[in-house]
Amino acid sequence: MIQHFHFKPLYENKQLPGWFISFFYKQQRYQAEYHKDGSIRFIDVSPAEEDLAVVEKMVHELMLFHVYD
Repeated sequence: MIQHFHFKPLYENKQLPGWFISFFYKQQRYQAEYHKDGSIRFIDVSPAEEDLAVVEKMVHELMLFHVYD
C-alpha cells in the first residue's frame, strides 16, 4: 500500500499538466514525475520489477482521485 502520497504541479503555470509525486511503498521513499499521458518517470530509485505494475496502478488511482476528480 502507498503511504504519505503527495503531489504538486511541475510548472508554475498550473494549466500545464504534469506533477511531481512522492510516496512511501514498503518503507522506501519514491519520487517521480507524473505526466499528462499517464506515464511515470521515477527519479533516482524505482520500485522492484515485480512491484512496478502494482505501484503504477495505485499511483494512477490516486491521481485520478486527487487531480482529475
